[in-house]
Amino acid sequence: MMGFGLLGMLLFWTVLLVFLVGGAILVFRQATGTRLLGDQRQPTARQVLVGRFARGEISPEEYEAIRAQIER
Repeated sequence: MMGFGLLGMLLFWTVLLVFLVGGAILVFRQATGTRLLGDQRQPTARQVLVGRFARGEISPEEYEAIRAQIER
């Protein structure tokens, strides 16, 4: 009976390691809800507006005027 020898063993352990690391990354992403390599979403206009209002950068009147424009 002939096996793959050293090359087969290296291939097996490489594939196994890739699956283990890939699985760990997927579990991490699911558990934390984050992504490792960029792909960060930009905040919506509404989120930016609410943030500016919460920080006191704009008045309630300005907030309502901008919100009305956004929701058109």
